[in-house]
Amino acid sequence: MNSISGKSVIITGASSGIGEATAKMLAERGAKLMLAARREERLQDLVSKIEQAGGTATYQTVDVTNYQQMQALAQTTLDKYGKIDVLLNNAGLMPLSRLDKLRVEEWDKIVDVNIKGVLYGIAAVLPIMQSAKNGHIINISSVAGHVVFPGGAVYCGSKFAVRAISEGLRQEVGADIRCTIISPGAVATELTNSIQDTEASQNIEAIYQEAIDADAIARAIVYALEQPPEVDVNEILIRPTAQAL
Repeated sequence: MNSISGKSVIITGASSGIGEATAKMLAERGAKLMLAARREERLQDLVSKIEQAGGTATYQTVDVTNYQQMQALAQTTLDKYGKIDVLLNNAGLMPLSRLDKLRVEEWDKIVDVNIKGVLYGIAAVLPIMQSAKNGHIINISSVAGHVVFPGGAVYCGSKFAVRAISEGLRQEVGADIRCTIISPGAVATELTNSIQDTEASQNIEAIYQEAIDADAIARAIVYALEQPPEVDVNEILIRPTAQAL
C-alpha cells in the first residue's frame, strides 16, 4: 500500500463536513495538510486540534471562486511543504430549487463554486504536479452526478460536470497523475444549509434522515490515496444503505 505519511495535501472546504473529517483522518496518518475555506475561526480551531494530536497542518482562507486566491493557495503550499501530492476539491454547495422558481443568483453560485471552483483548483496545482510527474487530484461529485431529480437540475448539472471534468483530466494526465471522483449520497454535513427554497428543503429532508457520517467518505478518500502508484481508483459512489435515490 502507498503510505499517506509525509504527503502534502490541500483540502478545500476544510472547515466542516467531509473536508474536516478527511483532514483529521489524514493527519492521523501523517499527512502534511494545507486547509482552505472561507471561515477562518473554523480553520484555526481545526489546525489547533490536529496539532494537539501530533499532526501537521496549516491553513489559508480562500474563496474557491477566485482563481488568483487558488493560485496563491497552491504557491503557499509549495513554499511550506516543498511539494503538492494531493488536491481534494471538496468545497461545494447545494441550493436546490425547481427551475421555474428562477433562482438565478443561486444558479450562478452553484456554477461558480461547484464547477469553476473545481477547475480553478485543478489549474492551480496541475503545472506543479506535471513538473513533479506525480500527484493525485480527488474531486467530490455526488450521487446527484449520476441521477437527476426534480428541484436538482442545476445542482445535478454541476455534479455531472465534475465527473466529466475529472474523467477528461484522467485521460489527459493519467500517466503521471491519478484522478479520483468521490460521489457521496446523503452525508450528515452542513451542505443542506444552503437550501433556501422551502419546498426543496422539505423534499430532501426524508433522504437526509438516513444520512451517514462524514467519516464514511473520509475512509473512501483514504482508500483511494493508499493504493500503490500503479493503481488509480477512478470513482467511488457511496451512499447510505437505506437511500433509494
